[in-house]
Amino acid sequence: MEFIKTEIPDVVILEPQIFGDRRGYFCETFRENQFIENVCNTRFIQDNESSSTGGVLRGLHYQMHPYSQSKLVRVTEGEVFDVAVDIRKGSPTFGKYVGVVLSAENKRQFFIPRGFAHGFLVLSEHATFVYKCDNYYNKASERGIRFDDPDLNIQWPKVNFELNLSDKDLTAANLQNADLFNFTDKLYE
Repeated sequence: MEFIKTEIPDVVILEPQIFGDRRGYFCETFRENQFIENVCNTRFIQDNESSSTGGVLRGLHYQMHPYSQSKLVRVTEGEVFDVAVDIRKGSPTFGKYVGVVLSAENKRQFFIPRGFAHGFLVLSEHATFVYKCDNYYNKASERGIRFDDPDLNIQWPKVNFELNLSDKDLTAANLQNADLFNFTDKLYE
């Protein structure tokens, strides 16, 4: 497994080694000791899966402390543009984002730490998105920031589909009005 650092510390792209032959392929998608050594020491306790059609944009989502979540995400069918946004006030990278294309073909994974908002745009006809979380879902602590907030200036790729967002995502707060984390918050116990 290769661990690729990004412009924002703690946001990491994971690229598995693929072993393929005429029968298909094999790859290791997670090994705890390597993850702890190269990313962070967290324990994943919930797995989720979503299915979306082309043009669906989900996000930017996060949960407030004490229910904040880190996520390790990947795509098992199709292709998405995935984004992690630093929403920790006082952070040197506050309001900055990292975007990466995840696909069934490239088999990359993306680690989004606590204190970051997360979203993705489906680039293919269909996508299946899988993610591990290090904290349980808690509806009361769920928050969102608008995907098109001009302060974030996320460069979403053009798609050949009409954008499709939930009502919740269309009415999410802008960064300036959102509940946020502080850079000094202790997000991991």
